[in-house]
Amino acid sequence: MLTVENLYFGYSSNDLLRGLSFTIDKGDVVCLLGPNGAGKTTLLRCLLGISRIRAGSIRVNGCDIAALPPKELAAAVAYVPQATVTVFPHRVLDMVVMGRTPYMGFATVPAKRDYELAAGALAELGISHLADSLFSEISGGERQLTLIARALTQQAGLLVMDEPTSNLDYGNQVRILKIITGLAKQGYSIVMTSHFPNHAFLLCNKVFIMKNGIITAAGSPGEVITDDSLSELYSTPVKIVRIDDGPNAVKVCIPLMS
Repeated sequence: MLTVENLYFGYSSNDLLRGLSFTIDKGDVVCLLGPNGAGKTTLLRCLLGISRIRAGSIRVNGCDIAALPPKELAAAVAYVPQATVTVFPHRVLDMVVMGRTPYMGFATVPAKRDYELAAGALAELGISHLADSLFSEISGGERQLTLIARALTQQAGLLVMDEPTSNLDYGNQVRILKIITGLAKQGYSIVMTSHFPNHAFLLCNKVFIMKNGIITAAGSPGEVITDDSLSELYSTPVKIVRIDDGPNAVKVCIPLMS
């Protein structure tokens, strides 16, 4: 689904990303962990084709994204930002229909099929009742669900999510995590950033630890997320604790305050 080889990105002689290489397969949920300034969002911008890399390559479905027209790239990779501010009072349904832009011609309007796909995405996420609500007037959790619905309407196989649970309450965080798990089971590949290592234990099958523009560790959550690795990464003592609840046993990260 996605292959990154020896990726470098930076401004002038200052490389913000240095020699990144990895692969992501169909159905993978990959969590990028790292402190502020590690290069996580910069990497996402490169994957989306927003930031042009200095060296290396990024391939989606075998195609170098540097050679893909914007519409073809948008049909392969969809973006879910952590927050979106709208100037105009768009309805939720209209926000979701915007995901059909890669398939529309210049100066055309959405067709019936586009609205059907948008309505289907709203139904899949359980927010059909918000279709006629104004995007600017719904809750933070509902806005995040709307943005995910927009990405699904785009019908891209790779979803790039920048802190999808940022600024959400606990219940909405869990709801978003469950939706991401469900999308992976449907075959979507997902790359997400998070400041919560626990999220990696809950839904990811791969973790990349980033620091100073380098992937310092990659593997399964159990392999990568340890007391030592997190304590060093965030410069604060962290303990990994296993909570046994029968088949629902999970690991959680606990900061040591004293």
